[in-house]
Amino acid sequence: MWRRARGVAERELTESGGESLDNTLLERVRSADAHKHARVTVVIPTLNEATNLPYVLPRLEGLAHEVVLVDGHSDDGTCEIAEMLRPDILILTQEGRGKGNALSTGFAAASGDIIVMLDADGSTDPAEIPSFVGALLAGADFAKGSRFLHGAGTTDMPFYRRLGNACFVRLVRLFFGGRYTDLCYGYNAFWADVLPALGLNGDGFEIETMMNIRALRAGLNVVEVASCEGQRVNGVGRLRTIPDGWRVLCTIFRERFYGRERRLGIREQDRAPVRAQ
Repeated sequence: MWRRARGVAERELTESGGESLDNTLLERVRSADAHKHARVTVVIPTLNEATNLPYVLPRLEGLAHEVVLVDGHSDDGTCEIAEMLRPDILILTQEGRGKGNALSTGFAAASGDIIVMLDADGSTDPAEIPSFVGALLAGADFAKGSRFLHGAGTTDMPFYRRLGNACFVRLVRLFFGGRYTDLCYGYNAFWADVLPALGLNGDGFEIETMMNIRALRAGLNVVEVASCEGQRVNGVGRLRTIPDGWRVLCTIFRERFYGRERRLGIREQDRAPVRAQ
């Protein structure tokens, strides 16, 4: 798989006159022992989620070696509650704004071999983490949650959002290929050493779309994992259907028409570090 990915990427580099991709990333070999002892880091972005964390953090016991919480300047005691629930949690204060920026901050700080993205509002079930990790251990580079596979579902998607998501999925299939069944869902897991191939630079809710498209374009082995999304436990969600939907649409077109130039122009200092196995 990695030889195929290298071939695709280097063809694009040759066409554009770019430099060689990181050989360590594209030629890595994960031994059976490395798989067996893979460390899992869960990254959770938060903004005033103090009342929801008790439904999330205790359920991570035994599922993660490290939990990184990136807080967007909460004023409801989110960080204090997190420390009380999980004393070993790593809490970072977000310097920028938006979910995408928070996730990128957490990814850069993660020390695990595998990174899992988890929402703080209780809508994503920590009990599904073994399914995502299992897909990675079985050979996937990127395990992508889907609410529309057999055995999956959602109780937090009105008809108009379901319709919009379906249209986005069809557009991505048309532009980039692949067989995605879901696009705008934030429950994903991946090997930490694929981060440089993604070159993430989104700062809002469009980050999931960006990750999914760039995983396809990088030639990664992407596997969809059935996932059941619930409603947030407390409070009101921050997803704004029209503005955030527009950002997703713009991201799709930007990746289609400007994606290769952007990806091949990633500077080495902008890449997340490739972590040793």
